[in-house]
Amino acid sequence: MIGQKTINSFFSPVSKKRTSKDLDGTEEDAKVAKRKFAAVEDEQASSSASAAAGVALTPEQQERIAQNKKAALEKLSSSQFGKPYFKQLMAFVSEERKRHTVYPPAEDVYTWTQMCDIKDVKVVILGQDPYHGPNQAHGLCFSVKRPVSPPPSLENMYKELTSDIDGFPHPGHGDLTGWSKQGVLLLNAVLTVRAHQANSHKDKGWETFTDAVVQWLSKNLSGIVFMLWGAYAQKKGAAINRRRHHVLRAVHPSPLSAHRGFFGCKHFSKANEFLVASGKSPIDWKAL
Repeated sequence: MIGQKTINSFFSPVSKKRTSKDLDGTEEDAKVAKRKFAAVEDEQASSSASAAAGVALTPEQQERIAQNKKAALEKLSSSQFGKPYFKQLMAFVSEERKRHTVYPPAEDVYTWTQMCDIKDVKVVILGQDPYHGPNQAHGLCFSVKRPVSPPPSLENMYKELTSDIDGFPHPGHGDLTGWSKQGVLLLNAVLTVRAHQANSHKDKGWETFTDAVVQWLSKNLSGIVFMLWGAYAQKKGAAINRRRHHVLRAVHPSPLSAHRGFFGCKHFSKANEFLVASGKSPIDWKAL
């Protein structure tokens, strides 16, 4: 449960010893989720708060901040993982894996938690549904594993990057792990999907779970740049605290809408401007 481990394990890798078979069951999937959402370590919580405030905190203040964040994570745990909806969600996904091909593989469902520590999240990009083709989805929204060709929406993101970021070269692949390791949280609203059936796991409980993640980030961190592309992402991010964070809105990069405002939005350079103004290092969007 949250509160038993340090912040390092909030975004820690899944043990390599665990297999897809191990993770298919309801209980094991729940354990993976709980392990990803571990507690806040005192030292890291206090240092993040100090950086955000720009002042030195007393040991007592640091301890209080750490305890408050720890309590917030424990509340997320008790309010989500223990709820009937989450147990039902795990049971649904488990049954789907028995009867159908489900993407991403079970060991990749929480890839978005494995790339960096929570204290290092700088940018959040919200997606909707995992890719439903073979070897595409791997737990990061918009991203595909090599050597899979970048899907159309990602190609449009690359086109915008080419015009927005000086010297951005098309990487020749669609793996966005390089962004994630720098603190770009690539989070889908729904974390699983049946093969070749888009939105087949919609309204099964994942939206409630990822809403809680967004709300926790909004409440407990500061200075994050949220990129909300399309009506769905904008609705999901409606409750983000604009006084603590920066919110960039545009149409979705899909070929159906990109020409109506995604191209030319300059969200990638704007995100870096906000980060620098907040005293954070910018994202190297070319590092893919």
